[in-house]
Formats: sequence, C-alpha cells, structure tokens
Amino acid sequence: MKNIETVLVTGGTGFVGAHTIVQLLQKGYKVKTTIRSLKRKKDVFEMLKNRGITSFDNLEFIEADLTKDENWDKAVKNCEYVLHMASPFPSGEPKDENELIIPAKQGTLRVLNAAQKANVKRVVMTSSFAAIGYSIEPKHHIFTEEDWTDTNAEIGAYIKSKTLAEKAAWNFIETEGNTLELTVINPVGIFGPVLGKDFASSVNLIEKMMSGKMPAIPKVSFGVVDVRDVADIHIKAMTNPLAKGQRFLATSDGTTSLPEIAKLLHVQPKEYAKKVSTKVLPNWLVKILANFKPELKAVATQVGRVKILSNTKAKNILDWKPRNQKEVILDTAESLIKFGIIK
Repeated sequence: MKNIETVLVTGGTGFVGAHTIVQLLQKGYKVKTTIRSLKRKKDVFEMLKNRGITSFDNLEFIEADLTKDENWDKAVKNCEYVLHMASPFPSGEPKDENELIIPAKQGTLRVLNAAQKANVKRVVMTSSFAAIGYSIEPKHHIFTEEDWTDTNAEIGAYIKSKTLAEKAAWNFIETEGNTLELTVINPVGIFGPVLGKDFASSVNLIEKMMSGKMPAIPKVSFGVVDVRDVADIHIKAMTNPLAKGQRFLATSDGTTSLPEIAKLLHVQPKEYAKKVSTKVLPNWLVKILANFKPELKAVATQVGRVKILSNTKAKNILDWKPRNQKEVILDTAESLIKFGIIK
C-alpha cells in the first residue's frame, strides 16, 4: 500500500513514538522522526524490527531537541501532518518545577511554530490525562475532555507541565495558528508490549511488581491504555475531519488498581508470578511513608480515590476500539519476559 503523504513523529526513540512509526510505515506513509542524537538511530531500527518492519526506505531521521531551535524547520519541511509525541518525563519530582514546565511548554511552541510556517495541515499533540483529571473531586464525577486540571491546585510538576503545555498549544492555535489545525490526545497510564529495553515509566510499575521490587502494593486506581491503541488514536485523529480542534481522552473501558494488576500477573507461569506481591499497603501507611520517600508523594495523594473515565467521544468520533485491560497488562508482562527484562 503506497501513501505519498509525509508525517513527522517527534521523539522516535520513545515508547509511543516507536509504535506509531511502525503503524505509519505499515499504512504506507513516509515518516520523518526527530531524535535528540543521531547515535540513537540504531536503537529505533532495532525497535521497529522487533515489530516486524523490514524496510526503512520511507523513514528519515532528523536530529532535533525540544529545548533548541536548530533543525525544526528541516524536520517539518514537506510534511502534511505532525504527531508531536516527544516530551520530558521525569524519574522523580524535580527541585524546581520549571525544569519540567519550561521545556514542555517551549518545546510544544517550537513544534507548532515550525509547523505553521511550513504549512503543515494538522498537528496531533500527545498531552495527558494529567491535563484533565487532577484537581476535580472524583466522587460522583465522570471525567471527560471537557475537564481541565487547575494549575493553581496543589499538583506535581509533571502534571502542571502537561497542563500548561497543552494550554499553550491551544492558545497558539487561537492567536497565531492561521490555517494550522490542532488535535490533542490525552492518554491515561500507557502500557502494552515493549519493543526493547526502553519503555514508558508506567511499564516500570509492571517491571517492579514482577521482579519483586514492590513487597507491598498501595491501593491506587487509574485508567490504562495500550500503546498500540495510543498510536492508532493519533493516526485516526490525524486524518479525521471531525477531529479538528478536539481533545480525546484515550483510555480502555473502566479503571483498574495496582492490587487488581497484581492478581492478573499471577496468571503468568509460576516462575514469573512468584515474585509479585499481593500484600496491600494500608492508605494511612502510604501517607506516612510519603513524608520519608519522595517517590510516594504523588501516590499518597491518589490512594483510595477512584476516577470514572469516559472514552465515548473517541469511540464515537474516531471509531476507536481500545483493547481491554486484561489483554493490555498481560501483553506488557509477556513482552518484559520476551526481552529478558524480567529474568
């Protein structure tokens, strides 16, 4: 299948970026992708090969960094569409929130600016559920694309950076976008098959549980979505005329919790399931421990809170059909075993 249109994917070394490149190449698009260093080209080739890609004739690499102006004009040149997926994700809470906020916001504006000058038709930006659901009381509330996280509320730097970057994007389109169209995807926790040793921080949760690094589990609930479905929703949103100017919450049906995931992981062969703890940490203990363990701070604010999420809009407008949670989690676990990440 031949397709003459060219799509730029920012962040080709990323978990979502690599899966998206796979699907675009399979659909016959020409793909350009930005990576911070061309030395990482071989890593991308490796990941794509692991998903069955054998020809790289339609793939071009551009060295570009979200914190620098160089090469963005070259990256967007002759592209009909831009899928802006690259974004800094911290391993922990930074000392200064601006370490995250400034690159997220400025990087987004760099990409939009370059796209607008190059007459790109549409940018599909990867935002996050972080920009939707972290300041509204979840009791009796169904979260949809209409909701926004209040940046004045007490929220972590990452959540704030995603919200401010998305708001900056919509503001740019309104004030100086001209004919450039914008669509935003807001995924929840992204899981699914890894393509190698590089994967999303959400997948780290499964890795920690399976390798016995989590002796007891906090009672935290969240939405999950498969990386393959996140790639799919971006491509659907890229070409669907009705997606112009819209945000889409990307989540499987329902929510799950870490204790439920632990139970699911026990479906694995015994040698892989044996290290998965099913001991649940009491909520009060998580809150006390958060005073001594900074990595538990964000978790402590969410224990015992169940959020109801709606994916109706994505299903109705884009005819998007996400995988169920069981398949998502078990495929994640299987891939971690396959690549020797879980011994």
